[in-house]
Amino acid sequence: MDNTGDRIEKLYKNYEILSDAKEKIGEHEAEYKEILDAVKGSAKEKRLASQFIGKFFKHFPSLADLAIESQLDLCEDEDTQIRRQAIKDLPQLCRDTTEHTPRIGDILAQLLITEDSAELLQVHQSLLTLAKYDAIGTLTGIFSQIVGGEETTRFRSFQFINNKIMKLETQILTKLVEDFIIAEVKKITLDVSSDEFHLCMSILNQTKLSKTLPGHVELVTLAAEQADLESDPGALASDDETVERFIQCATEAMPYFSSQVESTLFVKFMCEKFLRPSVWCLIGAADDQQQTQQRLLKVFAEMTAFCGTLEKASEKVEAIYEVLLEYMPLPPLDADLNETPSFHFSHAECLLYALHTLGKQAADFLTFPDNPAKLKDFRSRLQYLARGTQGYIKKLQETVKGKSAEEMKSDENQIKVTALKTTSNISTLIRDLFHSPPSFKSVVQLSWVVPKGKKAQEDTTKAGNKRHATITFDGNGKTAPDSKGPKHGKSGPGSQKMYTPPSGKYSGKLHRNGGGRRSSGGGGGGGNSRRGSYGSAFGGGGGRNSGGKRKY
Repeated sequence: MDNTGDRIEKLYKNYEILSDAKEKIGEHEAEYKEILDAVKGSAKEKRLASQFIGKFFKHFPSLADLAIESQLDLCEDEDTQIRRQAIKDLPQLCRDTTEHTPRIGDILAQLLITEDSAELLQVHQSLLTLAKYDAIGTLTGIFSQIVGGEETTRFRSFQFINNKIMKLETQILTKLVEDFIIAEVKKITLDVSSDEFHLCMSILNQTKLSKTLPGHVELVTLAAEQADLESDPGALASDDETVERFIQCATEAMPYFSSQVESTLFVKFMCEKFLRPSVWCLIGAADDQQQTQQRLLKVFAEMTAFCGTLEKASEKVEAIYEVLLEYMPLPPLDADLNETPSFHFSHAECLLYALHTLGKQAADFLTFPDNPAKLKDFRSRLQYLARGTQGYIKKLQETVKGKSAEEMKSDENQIKVTALKTTSNISTLIRDLFHSPPSFKSVVQLSWVVPKGKKAQEDTTKAGNKRHATITFDGNGKTAPDSKGPKHGKSGPGSQKMYTPPSGKYSGKLHRNGGGRRSSGGGGGGGNSRRGSYGSAFGGGGGRNSGGKRKY
């Protein structure tokens, strides 16, 4: 029999000795050490060692560190089958004692970076098995990687909690475990990228916070802190990062706004920082301005419905009004009354809605008591927009008349349906604002918002997250997304951006521990090696050098 065969036979013999020893098993440390040494042997020896190490782990506490490191060697083996076996057996080290769960959770979280799908599935299964033994210990290990791991590990750890842990049965995901998750996620939001913040809010949305009024207050507060609403960006308010951060944070907060959880801080920031003419004309100028501005206006319009009492409300209303003028021009002196003018209706709907919603807080402003010329100017613009809107509605109705339900499902006809909603809203708002004095009684459902009670596709109720084409009308009866903005537009037909959390687009400007900032290179820890610093937060192994070896 060759040496390998002898060693395998010895492994089985040691297994039998340890299995039969019962209460005297502690006297057989030498046999357990031989099992640990087998991780340096042949492929079969390694697979056997992987299974045996966890089986007897609890009986040799003085060898715990050596046993864990031996199992980790197998998790890093070049043979994928051995790696998967070792990852599968890793949770067994915590079956009977939870002392090492945080460290094992940390190790498994680092293994989430694998690109081998079968291996990744095994990592997921092992983490879930570990969570059944000790959920808080497992999460402690995962969160240690979120705090100190490299970027990919951080993100995949967030995803695992969001997609797997939060779906566990209540026997595992107990109130105590949920409270732990909430506390840890709230701490982490001080140092996250845009994608990570989206995942943080998604995780919290699956907790009790989404089900209670105090919880809604906490979630809105988190979004407001992330948006940095107390800061004064000054001339930098038009910066892409500032705009994207505001859009995303407002979008995350949107489901929790109500008459009792107000959006006032967000509305105040929008009016004071973005709706200044000198800033508004720069927003999105380096990218797709028309779409960036529309996304911002949509989230703003939707928020205004939940705005509380504004300080210096007339100043906020004036800010909305000044930007609205850009989308509500005066009729040209040589206008052909038989020709339907062209407007950017999507932008006009948002701004008119905001003006109508917040205008009641400063009703005198729109009467322009000290400036009759301004009142005449306003009413002239309203009339011109009303004429354009009515002409557009008439042509739209003609194009959809007689269409079957199946025909109405086409993309082109769906744009027309949205356009009809948009223009119908504009007509209603104009009628109210044209009253003398303006009326604020009409109730309008924004064209992209799905009414409560109607089943919608997942996530479509979040502002800025729908395919809502920018509606314009070219005066020749054609409906299309805006081809260019009033001054600086650059988007082409059909170029509407779907709002998804921007991939790190503003991560360089998020909080870190209340003051610092995260670098785009990510957190400390793992470096660029295949595996990170195993258990570094819990005393098991340090970082790894560029050669891929663990430091001891």
